[in-house]
Amino acid sequence: MIAKTMASIKQNSRILIVDDTAPNVFLLEQLLKISGYANIFTLTDSREVLKTYDEIKPDLLLLDLKMPHFDGFDILEQLNALGEDDYLSVIVITAQSDKENRIKALELGAKDFIGKPFDHAEVIMRVTNLLEIRMLHNATKRSNRLLEERVQERTRENENIQLELVNKLLIAAEFRDDDTGHHITRIGKYAETLGNLLGFEKNFMLQLSQAAMMHDVGKIAIPDGILLKPGPLTRAEMDVMKTHTHKGADILTGSVSKVLKLGEIIALTHHEKWDGSGYPAGLSGEEIPIAGRITAICDVFDALLSKRPYKKAWTLDNTLTLLAEENGRHFDPHLLPLFLNNIDRFLDIRTKFEN
Repeated sequence: MIAKTMASIKQNSRILIVDDTAPNVFLLEQLLKISGYANIFTLTDSREVLKTYDEIKPDLLLLDLKMPHFDGFDILEQLNALGEDDYLSVIVITAQSDKENRIKALELGAKDFIGKPFDHAEVIMRVTNLLEIRMLHNATKRSNRLLEERVQERTRENENIQLELVNKLLIAAEFRDDDTGHHITRIGKYAETLGNLLGFEKNFMLQLSQAAMMHDVGKIAIPDGILLKPGPLTRAEMDVMKTHTHKGADILTGSVSKVLKLGEIIALTHHEKWDGSGYPAGLSGEEIPIAGRITAICDVFDALLSKRPYKKAWTLDNTLTLLAEENGRHFDPHLLPLFLNNIDRFLDIRTKFEN
């Protein structure tokens, strides 16, 4: 197994030798070839190192320190500036044995040293050791990447299961007072559209669309006698109704899913008002998360236009009048005009998902 691994290293590893002294380059090249290394590249002009490095992506660099144009330290700095996520295997070739140069080379990323004149056994041992370390590094990196991909895949699977369960719960909650169940679909579409008008990036808009649908999930815990009461609620009954914000947030809390985390925020804050008179926390202005402010507009708009056991559907004119009156009181004064100025988009959504 070890012999097979070594043969593979010698056959597949790319080695770049950089030294301005041609005899040194020739000698190192011959030593490596005699030992079975097949892919050897050489340079005597340090100005060509970066271009060649980019072209061949060497597994090991044998680098002289003292060279015209760019010395070995310059080359190490240039390679570090590339910012590549890779194990930089560099063996410094130098007759300069002083401690200062060695420490500086190590600080810049050199992994080992070869002194002049060259000793065949030492050269091959140091080259082989570094290539084995690089091979192990790459194998570990591949293994970590595969493990991360599996973790991400399992996380996505868990998120999908969570979302599916929550969506089933949403439908069950919505059918209690909306016999079409389309209210939650419309809220999601409204929120996505308003997010688009605000210039949100696509991934967040999709998360917002799904999360806004969860705004009233806490109503699953509200008794029918209160939720479906045909007349006005008493103060005590209203206090119970208001708990659907906390109950919804409690249902959605603790997930790693970005959608469910956003849903938790929306469930808790979509009844807060810009002037601080909302519930449950009496937040005001930009203390209210943007997702809660968006959902508040979408929810009131759709709820007023919808028939419920306890109310008739409002006309569009009356609905728009109330929204305008509540600008800066209930609703964010920056968001509501954007909503009203694009009302045709929201009416199209309502028509499409009305039945």
